[in-house]
Amino acid sequence: MIKKTLLETICYTFVFLFVYTAISKLLDYENFKAVIGQSPLITRFASVLAIAVPLVEIIVSILLVIARYQRIGLYSSFTLMVLFTAYIIVLISLSEKVPCSCGGVISKMTWKQHIFFNLLFVLLALVGMWLHNKQDNRTAIRTKFTTA
Repeated sequence: MIKKTLLETICYTFVFLFVYTAISKLLDYENFKAVIGQSPLITRFASVLAIAVPLVEIIVSILLVIARYQRIGLYSSFTLMVLFTAYIIVLISLSEKVPCSCGGVISKMTWKQHIFFNLLFVLLALVGMWLHNKQDNRTAIRTKFTTA
């Protein structure tokens, strides 16, 4: 029961994070697009990414709240957080002054805080994936013994 509650808490924490940041980006769309357009790595893709990133965050959030798709949501959350973290590390390695394209309160963090924040969410995703796999294994074992 505790593991199931922890798994749900992790999933809804990601839902909150992704929906919050997606809405922040969409509400300030022009600024978000302009800021990511200044990035030396993704300038050419700024228009597409300005829509794609918040859309992906919302889709992953939906996956996390539908039990059937929760595993894909957790793996997607992990992938997004690793990609966001790697992007930040590469970006700050290339330039000292890089504008933050994150939404809301997260944009007020320093780059170091942002990396630690992201790493915390990478760990949360790993724990969520582990808990989900454990839960699936228990269900498979229970099903095997009840159908035998």
